[in-house]
Amino acid sequence: MKPIATLILNRNLPKVTDRLYRKIRSNDGDITDIFVIESGSSKKNLSKYATWHANSKVVKKNGLRFPRGMNYGLYNLWKEKKFEKYSAFFLVTNDTVIKNKKTLKKLYSILLKNKRIGILSPCSRKWGENKLLERNSYKFSWYIHNHAYLLRKEFLKKVINTSSGYKHFLYDGSNFRGYGLESEIIAKAYANNFAAAITNKVFLEENEEYLLKNTDLIKTESY
Repeated sequence: MKPIATLILNRNLPKVTDRLYRKIRSNDGDITDIFVIESGSSKKNLSKYATWHANSKVVKKNGLRFPRGMNYGLYNLWKEKKFEKYSAFFLVTNDTVIKNKKTLKKLYSILLKNKRIGILSPCSRKWGENKLLERNSYKFSWYIHNHAYLLRKEFLKKVINTSSGYKHFLYDGSNFRGYGLESEIIAKAYANNFAAAITNKVFLEENEEYLLKNTDLIKTESY
């Protein structure tokens, strides 16, 4: 049984999403199942690996964005009775660039060593936090950028809302754009005796060119 469920969020960038899907499958396919959430994508722009397609009129117009999108994926795993299969959940945006081999294996090994880590994020070489980390280390933090998280199931089970549909399953779904969502989920972790951590054992970068060049296609605000 694979211990990790990876959730990739896509909106009208199928080639980008498919490339990331194949990279994760090639690097860590032996320890993760991969699920692609289509956030109101048009039919011609669906990933070939699409798992769920949120396609109501409202979602087609506005998308789901990160909080509602990840809520949607996690809720569907719960509803389909797949949630309990996994020990951890890797939430990743499709503009994340993965170069490290065995990315998830390295992250998961840290999660296994410290039972109180509820949220673990790979560092970026561009982050100031990288200057605080010794080689192949991790530190607890009160702020983490949100394009890639590994979340422990035991933490999620403390904070998910299973009775209100997908919109508020993990994140506050009324916060559509997701401003401050990092603080929200990290506060939930510490309030429930879990920590949030950043590691440089793995580096992941966010390719902002996708946003800069495809604003109209993904129907989001300009940079």
